[in-house]
Amino acid sequence: MTTISSNIRLVCRTFVLAFLWLFSLQALANAESNLNKEGIALSGYDPVSYFMDAPMKGYPALKYTFEGSIYQFENEENRQAFIKQPTKYAPAYGGWCAWAMLDGEKVKIDPLSYKIIDGKNYVFYNGFWGDTRKKWNDKAAKDTEALLVKDANSEWSKL
Repeated sequence: MTTISSNIRLVCRTFVLAFLWLFSLQALANAESNLNKEGIALSGYDPVSYFMDAPMKGYPALKYTFEGSIYQFENEENRQAFIKQPTKYAPAYGGWCAWAMLDGEKVKIDPLSYKIIDGKNYVFYNGFWGDTRKKWNDKAAKDTEALLVKDANSEWSKL
C-alpha cells in the first residue's frame, strides 16, 4: 500500500512539474524580449560594451528603456551612444538565442556567448544542452552566415 501511494504521489508531482514547465515555456513564447525577472535585458550587461573589448556589466543607476526592455550601462558615454542609436546596439531577436531562432524558438541565452555580425549583436545559449554559438559557426562554415541570418530573420518575423 505504501508503494502504491508513493507512486501516485510521484506521478502527481511529475504531472504538476510538467504543467509548470509548459506554462513557463508559454510565458516565454509570448514575451517579445528576453528579460530577467526585473525586466532587464542581457542579464544587466551593457549592450554597447559588446562592440568594444568585451561585454561588461552595467549599473542599475545607468539605465535606459527601449521597446519595453531596460538596458543597463557601464558608463554614461555608452548610455548616450545607445540612446542615439538603440537599434544598432540592441541585440537581435529581442535578445533570444540566434541559433534557436532558426527554428522559430525563443530560448534564453548566456549573455557572454555572442557574435557581432554585420554590426549587429547576436546572442546564444550556452549551457547544459551545449554551445549554440559553436553550432552556428559550424553551420555558417557550410552554408553562409548571411543565409543563417536571413533564415533567423524570417522566423523572427513570424513570431
